[in-house]
Amino acid sequence: GGQVAGVIVEPTGSSWGQVPLPPGFLATLRELTERHGAVLIFDEVISGFRCAPGGAQAVYQIQPDLTTLAKILAGGLSGGAVGGRAEILQRLAFPDEADPHREKIPHYGTFNANPLSAAAGLATLELVATTDACQRANDYAATLRQNLNEVLAEEHVPWIVYGSFSGFHIFTNPQRLPLTPADIEAGRAGWSVLKTEPDRELVNRFRLGMLIHGVDMLGWPGGPTSAVQTTADLEHTTRAFRETLRGLRAEGLV
Repeated sequence: GGQVAGVIVEPTGSSWGQVPLPPGFLATLRELTERHGAVLIFDEVISGFRCAPGGAQAVYQIQPDLTTLAKILAGGLSGGAVGGRAEILQRLAFPDEADPHREKIPHYGTFNANPLSAAAGLATLELVATTDACQRANDYAATLRQNLNEVLAEEHVPWIVYGSFSGFHIFTNPQRLPLTPADIEAGRAGWSVLKTEPDRELVNRFRLGMLIHGVDMLGWPGGPTSAVQTTADLEHTTRAFRETLRGLRAEGLV
């Protein structure tokens, strides 16, 4: 009814794919927003230049009206950008002689024109554009997810490792639901399941166990992978995962 001005979504799913989008969701969203004149905004703060040189939108072949980008754009330093349709971004530009009375939308930025962020960003984007860095990170993550799920099966722990591109999420499955990675990636596990607050003591001890074995994971738990990670890193992480699970079992936590 014309009441929705825009829709913003992570194209890989909420929290970088922690809640994957069901197949066809983005295509339907693009069709609906076009039909009703709403602006489709992709939050590619994480996925931009990580999923692929063209971001998730290039992989899914869906062009949003606006895209937000962040630190990867600046080589990991502070920086960000918004890109999109010229007629929308023109609202940020200073009025010109052809349209002197047009309202300008203010657009501030602490790191606008920061030379260090700009130099790091140029170097990073050159690597992204001219090498297979994105694909190497994606391939590493896919193998890591497979390895960790094999460990879970062998150790009879009902957790699930899933994700897409160069990321992985470890779902501790507190309700011991009969789910597989394919179920989650197909959208058959709702957000209320995947976003259930985990046992913080379990997660904290899991992370401590991984640290003891030389692997630092993010606390949700999960993490991103990198193009510079090696086969030795993969073997080390898989071994640390197994030993940590065994330690948690010895403490009666899994």
